[in-house]
Amino acid sequence: MSLEGKVAFVTGAGGGMGFKISQDLIAEGANVLMFDIKPKPEGAAAFGDQCRYVQGDLTDDNAVETAAALAAAEFGGIDYLANVAGALWFGKDESALDIDLDIWEQVMAINLKSMVHTSRHVVPHMRKQGAGAMVHFSSTQCLRGDSAPQDAYQAAKAGVIAFSKSLAIQLASDNIRSNVIVPGPCASPMQERWTDNPASKAATADAIPLGRVGEVDDMANACLFLLSDKASFITGTELFVDGGLLARP
Repeated sequence: MSLEGKVAFVTGAGGGMGFKISQDLIAEGANVLMFDIKPKPEGAAAFGDQCRYVQGDLTDDNAVETAAALAAAEFGGIDYLANVAGALWFGKDESALDIDLDIWEQVMAINLKSMVHTSRHVVPHMRKQGAGAMVHFSSTQCLRGDSAPQDAYQAAKAGVIAFSKSLAIQLASDNIRSNVIVPGPCASPMQERWTDNPASKAATADAIPLGRVGEVDDMANACLFLLSDKASFITGTELFVDGGLLARP
């Protein structure tokens, strides 16, 4: 993957997809600034000097700016950004016709505005490096209706796609790429409401053409590919990692 000596800023790195992406980047020789509102996971201790963990709130622009500066100072720059963090607020995020508007604003801040914070503070460091790559995580939910709507989450994740395309065009002349991963159902901590229920997990797998739900490894593999030079001619697009779910009639 040609990741030796590269520097990545990874959000949502305290567990699930973000932790696995950080782990795989480090295994490929990269240095990683892991950022999450959760405490540092025990497994991060094994990463040694290739990792710096910052516990902070992505909706706090100053905290993100400070973390980006720390990554650049500690590791000599920033080459990659993986915007993995997100939040599903079951029971609070509902139809826009009924939702508490304060909840709407909070969900938007976590799932979309946070990516504005990271991008605006990481891109200057990428420009100094002369190149960079960003991967932002959306969701297949943003392309479908739902009888049990989570309208703020779905709208935010649709905004991620539009934002990434805009960044891709703005930053192409700087040799900075921006792409989106659109995960389907995935066995991750954020989805544990249904993945911990064998019947629900089996029913979800039955709806996916490949016959299983996604794993965090699937998402990490796709993310490392899009960050790496193997994807050097790919920008402004979406990679669907959904087992064929959206290809169904």
